Amino acid sequence: MKRFGISLFAMAAALAAGAPAQAADEVVIGAVYPLTGNGAAVGLDAKAVLEVGQDLLNNAHDPIPMLMGKGGGLAHLGGAKIRIVFADSQNDPQKARAEAERLITQEHAVAIIGSYTSATAATISQVTERYEVPYMSADNSSPSLNQRGLKWFFRTSPHDEMFTAAMFQFFKDIGAKTGHPVKSVALFYEDSIFGSDSSGAQRKLAGTSGINVAADIKYRASSPSLSAEAQRLKAADADVIMPSSYTSDAILILRAMNEIGYKPKAIMAQAAGFQEQGFLTGAGPLAEGTMSRSSFALDAARTRPAIPAVNAIYKAKNGKDLNDNTSREITALMVLADAIDRAGSAKPDDIRKALIATDVPGSQTIMPWAGVKFDETGQNTKGTPVIQQVTNGTYHTVWPFDLAVQETVWGVK
Repeated sequence: MKRFGISLFAMAAALAAGAPAQAADEVVIGAVYPLTGNGAAVGLDAKAVLEVGQDLLNNAHDPIPMLMGKGGGLAHLGGAKIRIVFADSQNDPQKARAEAERLITQEHAVAIIGSYTSATAATISQVTERYEVPYMSADNSSPSLNQRGLKWFFRTSPHDEMFTAAMFQFFKDIGAKTGHPVKSVALFYEDSIFGSDSSGAQRKLAGTSGINVAADIKYRASSPSLSAEAQRLKAADADVIMPSSYTSDAILILRAMNEIGYKPKAIMAQAAGFQEQGFLTGAGPLAEGTMSRSSFALDAARTRPAIPAVNAIYKAKNGKDLNDNTSREITALMVLADAIDRAGSAKPDDIRKALIATDVPGSQTIMPWAGVKFDETGQNTKGTPVIQQVTNGTYHTVWPFDLAVQETVWGVK
């Protein structure tokens, strides 16, 4: 199959090989992710996809129809190459803080990208603010992160208030379409900044939508058992369970509900662990029918023609398809690289000014977004989420209905 002038498979093989880029100058970007510990699977995927992005930016290849898709280095810096230096946060906010500082002071990073969990983003962004270096929040979703008056914080992805608004709009739309509206929800969330902010947004929108919160369950992250919480969810028997959990807990709660014979009418997840391949593999058939908000739609190639090429390259390197997290990570890198290129400078202040001026149409990304344009808080205002549902072990887009590739399986009566 030929696309973009060369075989996708040939391009994937060449870029996945990671041939070193020869350049007179390098621009160093620090990347902080959990490469060991309980978030290592996600962090290693992030490392792989950012390495793909680095290769796409630096190496010669036929153009891919996306932002910075020409390759060959940063044109406005004489072809300078991006070099990403990775640091292991171990999913520990204080370790993340120390590593961000090391990347800036010892590795001379002109920007930091990261970091999966919002708790680590909170400490990293304090460091980048103090050193006046841009922090590109690729995949952190806590709404509070951009509400702290920071000048060096930028987030390409939607946050949980935006994601939650999409969920409740979906509830309204699917209720009108099927005649079975959502009347009650059960909130289930871990005891972290992510869980607290996510549940807060859900609680607020449930109230304004006239939907009853039948259960409000906070649990200890990485608990050895969620049996008691499963019993409480069963007793509430809400129309929709709304979990905000990372991978191990996402698997555990589905197994716990299955063990007591409880099958929820519907599950609408705040992505995170629910969008990981590890969740789909670990939960197996129990994941069928689960819904999640998502930043990304692998099945949106009709409107985002760069998806097949980028996905093929990533899959050749890491053996997986792009997902909600990895798509956000490579998109954030491309937006950051574009700002550095437009700045024509590796000075952090020049990069910040270029980020403020960013205005990228959605068609120039692999995301189903309207685009990328930052407000005064550093938040992208054009990130438009989708709703996906697991069918035969794979997520498929079901909303907005004009982007849907299949009908929603809807159990609410």
